[in-house]
Amino acid sequence: MAFKPGDNPRHTNSWYAASARDKRVRPTLEGETDADICVIGAGFTGISAALELAEHGYSVVVLEAERIGFGASGRNGGQIVNGYSRDLETIAGRYGRDKAVKLGEMSLEGGEIIRGRIAKYGIDCDLVHGGFFAAFTDKQIREMEHHKTDWERHGHAGLEMVSKADVGKYVKTERYAGGMIDRLGGHVHPLDLVLGEAAAVESLGGRIFEGSRVIGLDMGEKPRVRTERGSVKASYVLVCGNAYLAPFLPEVHGRMMPVSSQVMTTEPLDKELIESLLPANYCVEDANYILDYYRRTADNRLLYGGGIGYGGNGPSDLTGVIRPNMLKTFPQLRDVRIDYAWSGNFALTLTRIPHMGRLSDKVYFSHGDSGHGVTTTHLLGKILGEAVAGHAERFDVWASLPNLPFPGGRTFRVPLTVLGAWWYGLRDRLGL
Repeated sequence: MAFKPGDNPRHTNSWYAASARDKRVRPTLEGETDADICVIGAGFTGISAALELAEHGYSVVVLEAERIGFGASGRNGGQIVNGYSRDLETIAGRYGRDKAVKLGEMSLEGGEIIRGRIAKYGIDCDLVHGGFFAAFTDKQIREMEHHKTDWERHGHAGLEMVSKADVGKYVKTERYAGGMIDRLGGHVHPLDLVLGEAAAVESLGGRIFEGSRVIGLDMGEKPRVRTERGSVKASYVLVCGNAYLAPFLPEVHGRMMPVSSQVMTTEPLDKELIESLLPANYCVEDANYILDYYRRTADNRLLYGGGIGYGGNGPSDLTGVIRPNMLKTFPQLRDVRIDYAWSGNFALTLTRIPHMGRLSDKVYFSHGDSGHGVTTTHLLGKILGEAVAGHAERFDVWASLPNLPFPGGRTFRVPLTVLGAWWYGLRDRLGL
């Protein structure tokens, strides 16, 4: 399979865009229209919120600058990873035990929402259950054991430690000292997932406009969202642009930093070979600060990701960054062809905790899932919908968490973050 120019226009040159089941281009907004809710951004957060509201009878318009799933939602590793980018113990230390308990009660919900919507709407997105967290050192194993105990206090019963002798049941490599499986994890084709959810929104009367970049937002009792060719008047506006929001609304995007991650896929592999590498068909994520993640695809490719580009600038040679790590894990793939390589940005907050809030009584936002977006965006999109419907209790928990600016402002946030990442990366290499 090859990605042909024009085959799925305005998407990046990814295996996801090439293999997407739904390549329909939605119309551009022309003229003025009205809705109960206007959602800015057709990624997981925006589509999750739109679907939650459409299910409850609200009229919804979604405005997308490019295509549904154009950003991180359609480019990520496709891994269903429960929880947040910081563990619940860290959250308790920062914000208090009460906040940790409340966030812990929600921490498995994102995955439940995904599985529930796939079943309810018959979304064909290659859902596979199970995930494996791989440890390189005994220290990382002890940390996983600690996290497992903490998770279990919050009701997660699907975790099991894996000894070095049993690593081969999940991944055939000599790199790991052990790990932990999460039976409530899994993996999907993320672009097919968000496209399936978008189709569900449309089936309930929601309208989605692509190629409709927002250029202005007039706040007030009846906000108006303006694009180059039209506008939407709505009772509420939900801002869900995440890492691709800039330059619109600097008061939101100014407190997050776009970060790129790189992904590639091999050519389709012999079925016996791919099954020998990942026998359980679990997705894998290692425990390093700058981590690798990989999984099997439905057409027997190995999808392998990793690397970090702070500020949202990916390397010019994507394969050159990822392939050496893949060969450390699976040296038997040294002669395998790489068919696709791409990068995409996610939004990072200083605290690595998502930020939700209000710009006015009628304008809400959510961003900054900090690398744990597949499940968290589904949860927070649902919570945005709840808040608009008059049930803001869970929204207010998230909105109460402090969102801090990056030290050094926009000028120095990248070099200072790179320095911190170098330090933690060094600790990983030294096993500290």
